[in-house]
Amino acid sequence: MAPSLPDLVLDQARSLTHVAQNRLGRALRDRVAGEDAPAAARRIWQSQGPRWFTESDPIWIVNQDAAMFPGGITSLLLQSLHPGAMAGVAGHSGYKGDPWGRLQRTSHYLATVTFGTIEHAEEAIAHVRGIHERVRGKDHRGRPYRADDPHLLRWVHVAENWSFLAAHQAFSDRPLTPAEADTFVDQTRVSGELLGATDLPRTVAELEARIAAYRPELEASPAAREAAAFLLKEPPLPFSAKGGYALLAAGGVSLLPDWARSELGIPMPRLVRPLAQGAGRFGVAAVRWGMAGLDDDERLRHGDVS
Repeated sequence: MAPSLPDLVLDQARSLTHVAQNRLGRALRDRVAGEDAPAAARRIWQSQGPRWFTESDPIWIVNQDAAMFPGGITSLLLQSLHPGAMAGVAGHSGYKGDPWGRLQRTSHYLATVTFGTIEHAEEAIAHVRGIHERVRGKDHRGRPYRADDPHLLRWVHVAENWSFLAAHQAFSDRPLTPAEADTFVDQTRVSGELLGATDLPRTVAELEARIAAYRPELEASPAAREAAAFLLKEPPLPFSAKGGYALLAAGGVSLLPDWARSELGIPMPRLVRPLAQGAGRFGVAAVRWGMAGLDDDERLRHGDVS
């Protein structure tokens, strides 16, 4: 029996939806992981050898979730408030000239130390340590900094992982329990300590305490405000992608502590915050949908139809 017109229309709609889903997934993957993402993913996921973590570990759950997208924006904004960290980024990272390359290197590093073999994770950490040894200078007030300073590394570590955890708890379909959240904080110490940071927190309470302890050192330097404007007002994206990015950015900004938004001059009245968090949830759902379609295609390509 020939298919009916409604069936044909439905099949066409499903086909167009899948094409749109796949295009979104590929665009996201290429931006975040680079055009060589499939080869890099095979090395991370298919290499044989012991790993620090398994798929049931909280760090694995957090770092593979789409909530990492707004969490990354939160992290960059929060980290920028330490003048030494921001001076290092502004002076040595080339984030304006090659923002996507920097993002891809960061995402590859996080994926390797979280999901890769111990051998590959230690190689990635050693590579970053080598870069840090060469990064030094002075901040906007003339104070010296060096990227391998354990105190500075601790700030970058706690700001990053506080942001990722906050984003996961706000936007994930599967928030961590309090005990799992503590385990997440503890598990992040593995790579953080090997990178050179010291006195890292083991629990959420300790993580919050470390953030608070840095408050006297934090301020929005001119470079930090410039970076915030670049992230929020001038993202290097085609017009078609700016709407989706705005949703994720709104979610990321909504997670910042009030004092951090105030320092950076990012207004968000209390009544607006639920709307921004709603935008973040919608953006994360769109990312999750796009990446799921890409995952389906990858499984079919490798003959896995389970």
